[in-house]
Amino acid sequence: MSQVSILSTKTLSAEQRQVFLDADFDLLEQDFIEVQNNKFELDNLNTNLIFTSQNAVLSLIEQKDWEHLKSKNVFCVGIKTKDLLEQNGFTVVAYMDYASELAEIITLIYNKESYTFFSGNLRKETLPQALKSAGISFNEIEVYQTKLAPFKISAQENFDAILFFSPSAVESYLSNNKINKEICFCVGNTTAKALEENKIKKIIVPEIPTIEDVIMEVLAYYNPENIDSSDKN
Repeated sequence: MSQVSILSTKTLSAEQRQVFLDADFDLLEQDFIEVQNNKFELDNLNTNLIFTSQNAVLSLIEQKDWEHLKSKNVFCVGIKTKDLLEQNGFTVVAYMDYASELAEIITLIYNKESYTFFSGNLRKETLPQALKSAGISFNEIEVYQTKLAPFKISAQENFDAILFFSPSAVESYLSNNKINKEICFCVGNTTAKALEENKIKKIIVPEIPTIEDVIMEVLAYYNPENIDSSDKN
């Protein structure tokens, strides 16, 4: 089998990159989005906090006197976001893999509480709309901005697969490039939907929306004989 060529639409960590190198894959990394943290005031906050991304957590802990918020209960999207919050001393009451699932938990079980949602400029309406529809008290603070960073891939580059980690990266990639026969591996259903809306059909999504699980899906697809079930745990 010829060497598998992969394009990641974000820069991976050293550990994530090493997995592909160990599997003898040809890997190109290019950031198709840029994240910029905002400065904001930590006032007018409600009893509970909501985070739907690690970026929001990273922006918060850049702010002055953020530590006093650790006494508040937190609801979040994503196991990695949960881990980051707990590493910084927060108590996570509930976390789900997707904003729609978190909205359902809040509206069904925690609907008497009030919330402050730390969001990005390109966040989806899913969570705020659900809270509004349920009459739940909340406010929103935009704590970071996601900007597209389009990049034209050389016509000489031929990839077997492309890795996408956000709908914004899909939009940025497609602004200057086309997807033809490449298999698209997406971190989650929201990202996959962005591809489907552009008539892309060769999409694989892991059960758990993390970068590591995307990588495991790639290895399982191209080298299934080398994937032990214990590797996924």
